Formats: sequence, C-alpha cells, structure tokens
Amino acid sequence: MKGIGTYRAAGAALLAALLWPAMTAAADWGSDVASRPIDIQDPWLKAWQEATPENPPKDPVPGVDYGMNPDGSFRHPSSTRLTTDVPGFPGQLDHWDQNSYAKNVEVVAFYPAVTSPWHAWANVVDFDGRRYLYTHDRDYLRILDVTDPRAAKIVWSKGGVWSAEGSSEDWDAAAVTDYFGGVTIAWNEKLQRNVLIASYEIGRFGLMEDKRRQPDKVAAQRRYNSLKGFKVFVMNGPTPDKWDLIATRTTDYKHPDAPVGEQQGSGALDAVTWWGGKYMLLSAAPDDSYSLTEYPDYLYSPGYQVWDMADPANPKFVSQISVPGQVLGDKDSEAAYLANPRAGNRTSWMGSRNPIVLTKPVEQGGKIGFGGMGGLGFYTFDLSDPAAPKTLGHLSVPPSYAGTEFDNVDVSQYDRTGFVFSNGYPMNESCYEPYKDIFSIDVRDPAHPKVAAKFPRPKPPAGAGFTDFCQRRGSFGPKRSGGLGQPERGRQGLAIYAFYNAGVQIFDVKDPAKPAIAGYFVPRFPTTKELPDYTFGNSTFAVYTEYDRNIIWAFSVNGVYALSSPLLGKPNLGAPKTIWPERR
Repeated sequence: MKGIGTYRAAGAALLAALLWPAMTAAADWGSDVASRPIDIQDPWLKAWQEATPENPPKDPVPGVDYGMNPDGSFRHPSSTRLTTDVPGFPGQLDHWDQNSYAKNVEVVAFYPAVTSPWHAWANVVDFDGRRYLYTHDRDYLRILDVTDPRAAKIVWSKGGVWSAEGSSEDWDAAAVTDYFGGVTIAWNEKLQRNVLIASYEIGRFGLMEDKRRQPDKVAAQRRYNSLKGFKVFVMNGPTPDKWDLIATRTTDYKHPDAPVGEQQGSGALDAVTWWGGKYMLLSAAPDDSYSLTEYPDYLYSPGYQVWDMADPANPKFVSQISVPGQVLGDKDSEAAYLANPRAGNRTSWMGSRNPIVLTKPVEQGGKIGFGGMGGLGFYTFDLSDPAAPKTLGHLSVPPSYAGTEFDNVDVSQYDRTGFVFSNGYPMNESCYEPYKDIFSIDVRDPAHPKVAAKFPRPKPPAGAGFTDFCQRRGSFGPKRSGGLGQPERGRQGLAIYAFYNAGVQIFDVKDPAKPAIAGYFVPRFPTTKELPDYTFGNSTFAVYTEYDRNIIWAFSVNGVYALSSPLLGKPNLGAPKTIWPERR
C-alpha cells in the first residue's frame, strides 16, 4: 500500500469536481440543426463522407407504413432515422398509463427521486457488514445503504435531484471538464482493497446533434476537455471522500502522455471487464481513424483494448482489437464497411458500446470472449494470448435501425449451455423504429455462432387497456440485463432485463433455445406532479440483481424499486451472508 495515501487529497478533490449536477433534458426539442446545410470541416469526417453513399431512411407514415394490426398486434417500421421528433400513431394511448402490472414479482420498497430520469449504472459493495448500492450517471452519484432493502438510506449524494420543476441543478454538458461514466469494482489481492475503475469517454448527450452540420461541435469533441481513458481508485470506505486516486490512463495508447485536449479517440466506454486480477478489457476507439460509423452525433467506431492490471497503480496497455469495417484509410476495412447494408444510412451505431465479456478472468483460464459491435455484428474472440487476440467468429443479422444493434452481451448461461444472449435497444420513442430482439446465440462452436432463438416479445396482461406495449407510449424494447458486476453474476435458468415501458421482464432460459417469459413488473408512469412530462419516455431503463440476496433493483424515471420474486427464491432482507465483490 506504499504511496497510496499520498493520492487521497487529490482523489477526494477530484471526485467532488467530477460529479456534476443532473442533465436538464435529453435533447434539444426545439433545435434547428436538421435544417442547416451540410458543413464538414474535420478531415476525418470529410473522408468518411466522401467514402460512403448517401442513403438515409425515408420517414414512414403512421398507420400506413407501421401501426396497429387488426388482431391487436403492432407492425414496426422497417427502418427510421434517429430523432426526438417522433409522431404518434392511430391506436396509441392519449395519456401516460397510471397502472402497474406484475406477475411473479412483488414490490419490497420504492425510493423516489434517486436517479436522473435518463440513465443509471449500478453496483453494490460491502463494507464492514453493510451493503451499499451505487447508482450514477455522469451527472450524479447516489450511494444508498441497502443492508435492509426495505429501509434504504442515502449516505452520499452529488448532482441534481429531480422533481416536477426539473433538476435541482443546471448542467451544461459542454462545460464539464472531468466526470466518469461506467464503473467496475473488484477486490484486488495485491492492495487488499476494493479497487474502482472509472471509465472516461466523450459524453453522448448534450454535445452535438448532427456531426455533418455542426463543425464547431466536432472540433470540440476532437479537442475534448476531459480525459479519454480511465482512472483507478482504491476504496478505503464506501464514499468518495475515502477513495484514493492511484492511476490515470488514456486509451490513446499511441500518445500515452498526451494531455487532456490532445488525446485522440473515444475514451473508455461503459464499464470495463475486470475481476481484480491481471487482465482488464475495455471498449475504446484509440484514435481518430476509427471513424467508420453512421451515428449522427458520434464520431467513433470503438473497438476493444486489453490492459495489464497486475499493478493497479501502473496499468499497462497490452493490445488493441478491431474488426473489419472500423478504420478509415484502411482499404480492406473500408471495403468491409461499404459492403454493410447500413453504410450511408446516417443512423447506425457501428462498433462496440461495451467491452468484451467472458465468464472468468483470462489469467484464470478464460479464453473465449464475446462482443457486440453494433451494426457490425456479433463477434467471438480467442483471448488465450492477450497480447495477440484473435477473431474467431462473426454473426450478422438484418439491419434494425434506428436504435442500437448488438449492444449488450449476457454470458450468465454460457458455462452451462454454450449459449449467450445479445441485443440492441431502442433509441426512438413510440416504437418509431424496428423492434429490438434479444437473440439467443449458440456459441458451442465459437467459430460459427448462430441464432438459435429470439426471446418472446412481452405482451400486456388481459384488461390492461392496450394490446401491445407500443401503444403505452415511450420507448419499448430491451435495454440490458445487469452485467458481470451483479453478485453471483447471474442465476442459472433465468435472465432478467430492463425493458423500458414493459418494466422488468424475467425470462425462463433453462433451455436457451426456448426462452419464455416467467414474470414481470411494469411500473406506472410518473405524473406531472412528480416530473416534467418530457422525461417520461425512458420508463425502466436499468436493472441490477443481487442474486446472493434475491433482490432485483429496477431503475425507472420516477425512482428505484426493490423487488422480489419466487422465481429467484425467498429474499434476504438483512445483511448478505458473503462479501461482494468476492475475494479471490
């Protein structure tokens, strides 16, 4: 532990600076950006524009190109652009549904105004016999003592708190100079402490709407005013005033000493894959050549990186992983991109949003990894030599845009079955895009992954007042299933997903080739006495399950629900029996 104490003052001051107030809106609803002429000045962006066709989707007509079928089902549009200006359709509810629905799920407790209405990352950590739930986005952090999930208490709060008037604090995304995104927490044997890896990436909201029409915004992202990389903190207690900053790294590995403002690439996206040992995996575009992507407000196509964390205070870059169709200026990569039917649609996310995932650390025999690369498809990797990773297999499916594709990968059932699950998620409200399936993928032969099944589409219960969740307003489709940071990392035979306006959906995956819905909890929408109505659309946007205590945490726009289910077993409403993160 020599030297760690010297970082404490810097770490506490840094955390106070990086946790900024909450976002006031997800998008500028009155924007005129779309009507501006194309004005590209950035050389990488200009090369992308010149290399790609112009083939954006046409706006579908509600009730004609998509909408309700006579049998009460919903027909999705075949393709759409990414937009906040979404039309309604005949048969859609004219109000925000105030009913909640449940099957095989009970509410243990509800805590209003904990998160922002937009997004939440979550972790739990045990200190001194007590369990703490961390929920945050780049603009807020709340830490709750959830030792008794029926009586949770906020023990740390930074950032705006939301009410009917909006956020308690204003926030300008372009003015923020230091804040983190996803977080991974693991026990480190060498330091005998929990270690927190905080990812720092270019923000995805409030900075730019259309990269082809906002050259000043593009230039600002190239010269981004915050770290593009990650930071390492030692946790001497549950709250940031007890954390020590021990390392800072940029994912621009070719320029490791580049200062903030001169670092290239995207930074580290979402939460890294790390168990506290030698090797860490993360999602990142290392430089500006990783520019082959259609997404209108994002400049990069992130690949993957491997880092040596044997000494957490001195992380060392090991290798960069990319796939065909990412790198501008590479003829083979450009050819692969142009062969993709999404090329030129000015809509699709191309590249990763999460790191490669596996079921055990590389240094403990983990060899096969899995990654969702957006519109580039699903990939399998051989990580047996971390210095020279190899691409094993590739799976592509028909385009499904707007919205993301192949984002989340769930490996919780892989060791038992040889199957993994992967999905994208909706970005437009009111089902103004193709439906996002959760694919059950057979990877028993990792060189030849294949779709074995699609998860069933959630349906409202009889008497709900609507026959398809698209009618309920807001976004509908899967988000993510909680990830590797959940205690026990999953439960055999079950997969639990946040599903936006369909709440939390629990799937029976004992046979992953025949997934079935086993339970659900769909919360009511807020009212304008609680939140502004422009926040309602995301509904349930995250889920995190304490599999060791049989407690599901559902993160919705109006607050956080603690849930139990007989599908998981009797909940433990007291202190956990084993420490998390686990000590290896």
